[in-house]
Amino acid sequence: MASPSRRLQTKPVITCFKSVLLIYTFIFWITGVILLAVGIWGKVSLENYFSLLNEKATNVPFVLIGTGTVIILLGTFGCFATCRASAWMLKLYAMFLTLIFLVELVAAIVGFVFRHEIKNSFKNNYGKALKQYNATGDYRSDAVDKIQTTLHCCGVTGYRDWKDTNYYSEKGFPKSCCKLEGCSPQRDADKVNNEGCFIKVMTVIESEMGVVAGISFGVACFQLIGIFLAYCLSRAITNNQYEIV
Repeated sequence: MASPSRRLQTKPVITCFKSVLLIYTFIFWITGVILLAVGIWGKVSLENYFSLLNEKATNVPFVLIGTGTVIILLGTFGCFATCRASAWMLKLYAMFLTLIFLVELVAAIVGFVFRHEIKNSFKNNYGKALKQYNATGDYRSDAVDKIQTTLHCCGVTGYRDWKDTNYYSEKGFPKSCCKLEGCSPQRDADKVNNEGCFIKVMTVIESEMGVVAGISFGVACFQLIGIFLAYCLSRAITNNQYEIV
């Protein structure tokens, strides 16, 4: 057992660790709220793009929402463990932080490795959506309309892509290709946007996903600080048999 004098000298160190860990845990909890908000935002604003990828891609916003929720719960647990100065709870907190860090790291690596496949998947699915376009409100046709209207584009690489579709042979260009709101282009190429949607969509996705990736990477690196603080405080409490009076 440590001597009373040593325990007395250690108390300020442990108090300092507790204060820093509490500040960290609060910030960590805030990052959970941010990830939750980013996931909800991605679900709302990027849903049209995700719907034209494979089914797994549509789960990305839900992964962020789930991760944010877990971080909020874990941050609450970490705050409780720090206030209680419980060594085993702090070790459990550090273990959970490590697990989340590894999951985020693997997810980031997988996303980076398969980024080109994501682009090809979107391009192929967008082309298929054009060929199956029927303007009856199915989710793929609806996504095509929203993308073309929002980004002021037409077709995958240009308005000529529509000329190979059944819809064009029957009705001409869809209204979502119009340069001006409310026009009826039919087969008049002068009234439709001539820029393709693929390049524009990729620009949007890369910029928006860059924000998501940056936030996720920052949160992952920030967790390393929490792992270190929780481990150090837990070890100090165990070695010096520190207890809150």
